[in-house]
Order: sequence, then structure tokens, then C-alpha cells
Amino acid sequence: MDIDEKIKKIEDEIQKTPYNKATSHHIGKLKAKISKLKEESIARKSSGTKGKGFHIKKAGDSTAVLVGFPSVGKSTLLNELTNAESKVGSYEFTTLDIIPGVMEYRGAQIQIFDVPGIITGASGGKGRGKEILSVARTADLVIVVLDVFNPYHLDIILKELRDIGIRPNEKPVDVTVHKKRVGGVNITSTASLNYLNEKTIRSIINEYGMHNADVLIRGDISVDQFIDSLEGNRAYIPMIILLNKVDLVDTSYIKELRKNIPDFIPISADKKQNIDFLKDQIFNNLDLMRIYLKPQGKKADMEEPLIVKKGSTVITIAEKLHREFKKNFRHAKVWGASVKFPGQKVGPDHILEDEDILRLIVKK
Repeated sequence: MDIDEKIKKIEDEIQKTPYNKATSHHIGKLKAKISKLKEESIARKSSGTKGKGFHIKKAGDSTAVLVGFPSVGKSTLLNELTNAESKVGSYEFTTLDIIPGVMEYRGAQIQIFDVPGIITGASGGKGRGKEILSVARTADLVIVVLDVFNPYHLDIILKELRDIGIRPNEKPVDVTVHKKRVGGVNITSTASLNYLNEKTIRSIINEYGMHNADVLIRGDISVDQFIDSLEGNRAYIPMIILLNKVDLVDTSYIKELRKNIPDFIPISADKKQNIDFLKDQIFNNLDLMRIYLKPQGKKADMEEPLIVKKGSTVITIAEKLHREFKKNFRHAKVWGASVKFPGQKVGPDHILEDEDILRLIVKK
């Protein structure tokens, strides 16, 4: 029995088992087995495709990747968003390689990749899907593109993303596992565990070969999230969902779809519909902000902002500009939303906000 058959057999057993507190430890153990088998399957298939993968060169302030089935309009969309010239055709698999483009927006350079369309079973290697999805693992944003007449493809795409280790729009859970030589398993939690009870936790970590460990869980988490924390190789990436070709349907059709897919952005790449709004959403979901620099004795450069992640501190930017700035940092002055008054003196840990003006004062 090969790995895929083993996974299918365990999945069937989970489907047949009612989920309740009495069976949660058994299902947790089965899910841990599946997770380990999937990682083993990916590792085996990766070793057999060396030199055959897609090679990408990152550039700009952030990267996004367009993911979808063939012929959903990704190439047309890329051409509208960026300076790329991706081949466009009405037949499937027009894009046979990865096409990069750069979207310049609010002073940021955002690299967007158009990848070949995926198919069911992509995460297992079908249609070079594993190589395609591995590109998504390295991106800062996943943009799922759906055809307006095939919105059900979303469930398939989300499953393929999860199976390759991507956790779209999720945050890592706060779990610490410290292995010991003796003493059994000790579990401390700051929240109610519900179905993730102590028996379930022991079943799962035993499956990972741990029989003596201190487990600390902060916050409510599920069985799947606990397994993800043990694997330690999940990619937590923001995601937006696009419904393309909406010019071909009426508003009542779109309204009905929102009952099942509430958070999609309706667009028409071909008719350039809602593209400006989409650019705005891409920028916001990448958590980028603009910081304008003001050298001492000069006006702030309001033409070319420094693009950084939201939540960046003064010292983070000092280091980004030059490592000597961090080493010789004295203090800074800030104009903008993050301070109480213009030109306020701040320290290295001050958190900046979008469109703040910053002057660094360093030791001479």
C-alpha cells in the first residue's frame, strides 16, 4: 500500500468516526498520522523532481502570486495590474511557466507572479501542481482567482493550499513543546481545550515520538492547529479571493454567490472593472505602509517613500537604511499620525504609522 492509499484509508476512517469528546483523541491521532504521511509524500516527490522546479527571482517590496484553475483570466489580470506581457489565450494552460510583473502603487513595487493553472490533486504533484504551489508558499500574499461560472473551485483550491502546508488568512498558534527524558507529559493551558483535551494531546504527541514533554498552550486552538504547531513548517499567508468575468453575469447572480463566498472581490480583468479597488486591497493585505524621510536641514522627500511593514519601529527603519544608523542611533523626530504633536522626539521602539515623516538623529 503506497502513501496516498494509506492517507485515503485513514481519511475514510475519520469520515466514519463520529466526532465527540470520547473519540477526539482517536481522531487526533489519525489526523497526526495523515499529516506525517503527507509530509513524507511531499519529501519523496520533491527528491524526484530536483532541477525540474520553477525558478523565481524576487524583487520589489513584496510578492503576490495568482492562483487558480486554467482559463480563469490570470494572465489578463496580470497584464492589467503590472507591466508584464503574459501570453493570453482562450484555451487551457496558456501559461506554461511563471510570469512575473511589477505593480507600482502608492510608491511600492509589488511583484506579482502568474503561475500555471492548478488542477485537483495539484498538491500531490498532478500537473506540476506541487511545484506551482511551492511558489505560493514563498509569497507574501496569495490571490485566488475564480471564474464567475465555477466558484466551487474555491473549495478545491483551499484544500490544495492546505495540503501543501499553506494556511491562508490564519495566524500561528502559541504552543511550546519542551521535550524531556523522563516525567511523562505535562500540559498547561491558558484556555479551555474543548475537544483538544489532555488525552487527545497525548495521543498526538505520542504519534510524533514524544512520550515525555512539557506542553504549554496559550489561547483556544483546534486539533488541526496543534498538529500544525508540531510540524513547524506551515506557511501563514494572507489571501484575497477574486471572482473574475463578472461582466458576464447580473447583480442578482453575484448577490446569490455571496451567501456561500462572502468575502470575494468581483472583477473583470478583460473589461478593467474594479481593478483600482483591487490594487488598493492588494496593498492593504500586504500590510505595507509609507514612511517619508526628512534629512536634517532639508525638506522631507514626499516623492519616494520608504516602503515597510505595518508595525515597524524607528530602529527597524534605521537598520533598513544602514546598519551604522542603528549602531549610532541617538533619537528621532516624527511628524504624523503616530505622534501627539509635529516633530515629536521619540526613541528606538516607537511604532510608526502610514505616511509618517521621520528624521533620524545619529551620533557623528
